[in-house]
Amino acid sequence: MIFIDGVGIGKPDKDYNPFFKFGFRTFTELFHTIPHLDNSFLSKDLIYLKPVDANLGVEGLPQSGTGQVSIFCGTNAAKIVGAHFGPFPHSKTIEVLREKNIFREFINRKKKVFFANAYPKIFFDYLKSGKTRLSATSLSCKLTGIRLNNATDVRQAKALTAEITNERWNKKLNYNIPVISAKAAARRLLRIASDYNFTLYEFFLTDHLGHGRIKDEFEKIHNNLDEFLLELLTRYDKEKMNIVICSDHGNYEDLSVKGHTRNPALFIAAGKQAKHIADSVNDLTQIKSAIIENCM
Repeated sequence: MIFIDGVGIGKPDKDYNPFFKFGFRTFTELFHTIPHLDNSFLSKDLIYLKPVDANLGVEGLPQSGTGQVSIFCGTNAAKIVGAHFGPFPHSKTIEVLREKNIFREFINRKKKVFFANAYPKIFFDYLKSGKTRLSATSLSCKLTGIRLNNATDVRQAKALTAEITNERWNKKLNYNIPVISAKAAARRLLRIASDYNFTLYEFFLTDHLGHGRIKDEFEKIHNNLDEFLLELLTRYDKEKMNIVICSDHGNYEDLSVKGHTRNPALFIAAGKQAKHIADSVNDLTQIKSAIIENCM
């Protein structure tokens, strides 16, 4: 499972939609077109792309906290809270996250799981300070007893940084880790995933870009994600592996605003069970059950 923060399906706008402005080979090479609101259901060779409702019957703009809990727990977190909430999970949803997160569901069925992201030292220092505001993914791991990877795991090719290539860790955090290509990162993730029943990788820079936070590296990050996803979707073993790519809300697809959108979230399923998975998912709360029912 690849979770990409803040990516919806938007208008075919070359000024404000990065997929049209910069292109995206993952779409054009696999589907020969770029999805948009008037052309949002695409399929080819066991790969299915569709829009998924992120609004969940709640007014306002969808947010990461409730959206991600809805994805990973199969529960309408926005209705539990009474509003969309983020970026971190709301206190009312912590027990839901503890008991129903997708890692726990697999573990309860005696299956092997892995969270492929690694965290830098500054994150572990944050944990040691006693602070508890964590994303839905890292909090799920903490509540389920799943070890979080560190820089050593990246150096040993056992995990990935959240920015794919390691370059930003070196540039922003003063690490000295070999920079890898996005293609190499994708092949690493496929190798890791082959040893587990469920593997999750999270990419959140799309949401940062949508909020206008990393303007100087926009096109590079966009292209790295494109290269990474295209390699995954052309290299994976179609007979043995299913891939789900999903997001929690719109943002990146419409740069005319710096906030989130009410556009449908991007969803892609690939593999032998992909059609069953895609047909089972119409909103964020159905992603978890579709994976559980088709990927055990």
